[in-house]
Amino acid sequence: MLRNIARLGVNNYCAAVNGTKIFSASYSEKSSGNKDDDENYWKQLPEPENPVSRTVELFRRQTRDLKQKFMFWKEPGTFQDEWVIDSTTYPYHADIVIIGGAAIGSSIAYWIKKIAGEGLSVLVIEKDPSYNKASTVLSVGGLRQQFSMEENIEMSLFSADFIRNAQEHLGIEGEQPIDVQFRPYGYLYLASEAGAQQLTENSKLQNKLGARNILLTAKQINERFPWINTNGIELGCLGMEKEGWFDPWALLNGFKRKAIQLGAQYHTGEVKSFTFHNTSNIIYEGKGPETWTGTNHIIVKSPSGEKQVIEFAICVIAAGAESGNIARLAKIGNGPGVLSVPLPVVPRKRFVYCYDAPDGPALNTPMVIDPTGAYFRREGLAGTFLAGKSPDNFDEEPSIDNLDVDDDYFNNKIWPIIANRVPSFENIKLKSSWAGYYDYNYFDENGIIGQHPLQDNVMFATGFSGHGIQQAPAVGRAVMERILHCDYRTIDLTRLGFDRFITLEKMKEKNII
Repeated sequence: MLRNIARLGVNNYCAAVNGTKIFSASYSEKSSGNKDDDENYWKQLPEPENPVSRTVELFRRQTRDLKQKFMFWKEPGTFQDEWVIDSTTYPYHADIVIIGGAAIGSSIAYWIKKIAGEGLSVLVIEKDPSYNKASTVLSVGGLRQQFSMEENIEMSLFSADFIRNAQEHLGIEGEQPIDVQFRPYGYLYLASEAGAQQLTENSKLQNKLGARNILLTAKQINERFPWINTNGIELGCLGMEKEGWFDPWALLNGFKRKAIQLGAQYHTGEVKSFTFHNTSNIIYEGKGPETWTGTNHIIVKSPSGEKQVIEFAICVIAAGAESGNIARLAKIGNGPGVLSVPLPVVPRKRFVYCYDAPDGPALNTPMVIDPTGAYFRREGLAGTFLAGKSPDNFDEEPSIDNLDVDDDYFNNKIWPIIANRVPSFENIKLKSSWAGYYDYNYFDENGIIGQHPLQDNVMFATGFSGHGIQQAPAVGRAVMERILHCDYRTIDLTRLGFDRFITLEKMKEKNII
């Protein structure tokens, strides 16, 4: 069985935790001409750096750091200045390299540095520090426990406590407090007759695991929320605690700032390739020793066009919608045997629409999820609402070539649904809209967490298909546990590992928005 691969002679990723450090040269090379489309160029290691030049560069870095520490009184600055990504100097190696510095990647960096401290070096590579294409930008900041899988419910319960107490976890003395602006108005899932049984089963599981929600008949929904048209609604489930929405940007910035304060390094760069080496004495079940091709270097293109080579013990792919492409650079999805199985994560563009509804429902409005998948919630106090909906089928998927917004999608696909559900939404005015990319897992629309079964020093934290931001605290903790303890210590997320793509065992989450 592929699931039971025995890896002999491979440096287990836990070695980094047990005191194994990596000390070797990293090389940089200035590109000449336009090398962006030259795959071979980015796969080649540059010439080793001149040792004298390297010593001078290291001395320059150390002098700069000492100046910042001891001459701060001459050049005062805020901590905000310190956590801006440093794009000019790359480390030669890092114990943990995290590809992707949005909410998931920054949570991982935070948790590793919080627990391991100076024992492990952490480097975060972020292609776009503006996060214009990150899933975080798209998010409406929903926080819920109304899932159908135990793992998602438990992660969301932990994350809810973490997010509501973000200042306690992420605050820095003397700095501006972390305010995620949590709004505890709950989620209201609506189900037709066809979905009522599933909603009931989900609610039982959620309450068993510690969530608090109640089932409402159509009559009870009308009594609580008279502005809802319950035609075609059999049942509703209303979250009573730890549900609502928050500011995802505040959470991202809180994780990032705290991770840097704890010692993580952030650098701007685009991962262009991995380098590989052969290892013998690999035994598969029922087979003799074979040669395995592993990786422990990445090649990064810096903003200035330089080729930077960085050695790592463990690489975590947390690159959101780009994770599938990054995995292919590591031969995951285009290699032999187990490596022929891809990481099933692709970009899917989603729209969020902001509209004024002067006659809309009052402040106690929850996040409402219609049986069609359309959703809406209030935004602020002035009668403003946010709404969205995923396409019904693949043929309706918008192009991912750009981030242009299709307002006709709102007019034709969303407005008729929400106006039918809330008659006062007949009178609305579209104010603005934006687009972003989901890290869409086309296999089962669920998160992917843990290491690759063969490239076992390559790990994943991606594919959450829209609910990653709210689970970021739990995901970061889980990846930390796998790295430091080689096992999950709190929530067992084994079923969300890569193995399920090999064995074709789908972990389908039924409550995807």
